[in-house]
Amino acid sequence: MPTTAILWFRRDLRLDDNPALLAALRRYECLLPLYIHAPQEEAPWAPGAASNWWLHHSLTALDHSLRARGSRLLIMQGGSLDCLHRLMAAHGHIDAVLWNRCYEPAAIARDSHVKQQLRAAGMRCASHNSSLLFEPWEVKTSAEQPFKVFTAYWRRCQARLADIPPPQLAPEQLPPVALPTPALSSLAEQPLDALGLLPRIGWDVAFATHWQPGAAGAQQQLHRFLDQAVADYPEARDHPGSVGTSRLSPHLHFGDIGPRQILAAIRALDHDSQATDAFVRQLGWREFSVQLLYHFPQTDLAPLNPLFAEFPWRDPAPSDLLQAWQQGHTGIPLVDAGMRELWHSGWMHNRVRMVVASFLTKNLRLPWQSGARWFWDTLLDANLANNTQGWQWTAGCGADAAPYFRIFNPARQGERFDPAGDYVRHWCPELARLPQRYLHQPWTAPVAALQQFGVRLGGNYPQPIIDLAASRREALAFWQQLRHSDRGEHLA
Repeated sequence: MPTTAILWFRRDLRLDDNPALLAALRRYECLLPLYIHAPQEEAPWAPGAASNWWLHHSLTALDHSLRARGSRLLIMQGGSLDCLHRLMAAHGHIDAVLWNRCYEPAAIARDSHVKQQLRAAGMRCASHNSSLLFEPWEVKTSAEQPFKVFTAYWRRCQARLADIPPPQLAPEQLPPVALPTPALSSLAEQPLDALGLLPRIGWDVAFATHWQPGAAGAQQQLHRFLDQAVADYPEARDHPGSVGTSRLSPHLHFGDIGPRQILAAIRALDHDSQATDAFVRQLGWREFSVQLLYHFPQTDLAPLNPLFAEFPWRDPAPSDLLQAWQQGHTGIPLVDAGMRELWHSGWMHNRVRMVVASFLTKNLRLPWQSGARWFWDTLLDANLANNTQGWQWTAGCGADAAPYFRIFNPARQGERFDPAGDYVRHWCPELARLPQRYLHQPWTAPVAALQQFGVRLGGNYPQPIIDLAASRREALAFWQQLRHSDRGEHLA
């Protein structure tokens, strides 16, 4: 019998630069490419509805890529270890199971258990790195501790970037999938639609106008960015009204593309190094977030800085304030534009992510976990490490965080980074006719001006749900109160 390996796909939904695939091809004659749908194993962070939409289409694209090379994707549903055991028992001649690593706490626990059980049963198994430039345990301080400051972490990484190997392409032909019995075919050929990843109500209709999941879509997005935007990246990345960012984050999260592929494409450019360095630095933030979650796995739900465990958030959190924020009905134009962009497209510009997070945690004084959960359910790029680090950074309670007293003023942020108003006018069309001087704070406009330009505060556009200046003063007062508590004096 030919030697056969199961290639277990998870967050590595591509063929090029796939270390587990290449390792399997070097040693085994036949491959069974397998996806196991087991969202229960990712609790409490099972993928949200937006992520499931992307997953469905990325799996579809992966299957097409496999079929173009003479293979195909097998799909099972249930517990991962149970599915692997059932497939191995039904096939009868499986020699090994290979996969690429995931780094979320629940995934690490699951994978460790699977590896232990498979090896105890005499099965060969091996895991590989497809999603990071550096493993989270590879880059440490001189005292062999994880970094908590990004600049120092990235300086250490930069010294090693030249050693990153180039990505390797998958062969044009793969071994055909052999399922020798009808029972085996029935077990492992579940249709993708049976997983129920797509919404029953068509709230996702706009996603396809913004995104093309899969490896081919990732390559198109990368080359669009490199051809049209990377040269202006250091300046343009902060302006949500223009396409100045790479928009690769969902592709990276699902493994449609890997960071080695991006780094290799950037190295091939003849561009200003300042621009490309600024973009590669963003890959560094992604790596930094993963190593933080790896070393501090409790931070998906708890603040890294224990001082904030006692922060006086509004309790209970008023549902009307949270709902207004979620729906983009706060009466603060830049916040509303960002939240509507998120709901409509499954994505939000990074500058605006910081603004809406600051507004939630500081002006509304609602816990960062509420925002993190909403982002998790609605973002296509809902990566647990990035989401956790981003929210803790803005809330002031994470590693290398913005201090709590740094409170973004959304009106000033809008005037600075959306100076022509293109972003707000697009996502808040009821304000589109307002002159620029009133656009980012329409409550300052005279009633006659509002009437002239078709804006009715409290009518077709909400009144602000909170006073920005007063809520800022209140947040700072609570921060001072916490700092001067017995515990705060010790930790601040």
